[in-house]
Amino acid sequence: MNLPENYIPILIQAAVGLGFVIISLLGAHFLGPKQKKGNSVKNQSWECGVAVEGNARTPFSIKYFLTAVLFVLFDIEIVFFYPYAVNFREFGMEGFLAVLTFVAIFFVAFFYVWKRGALDWDK
Repeated sequence: MNLPENYIPILIQAAVGLGFVIISLLGAHFLGPKQKKGNSVKNQSWECGVAVEGNARTPFSIKYFLTAVLFVLFDIEIVFFYPYAVNFREFGMEGFLAVLTFVAIFFVAFFYVWKRGALDWDK
């Protein structure tokens, strides 16, 4: 197998990353605290000394997760504006039109989500 020299640093970085993950997982398994099976007081959940109310396995509404995903989606959109803001003179009119297209696609997605009722908490 003959790899170009440009791929060697990428392979080294991938090996180091994979090695870190493996060492972390094995270290947590072998060096971490061991929990005894059973229903002891130590295995019960608690929050700041306050008695537990209800079950921790109560399902959340799908609206919560949908809102979280939408927040991340539109938050990531803002991240893509930074490179454009730094280099907007170099991009010229072609870059401006690309950003307008990018924003237009997200506006279409936003209005779709809005019309579908994903942002209405009362429903």
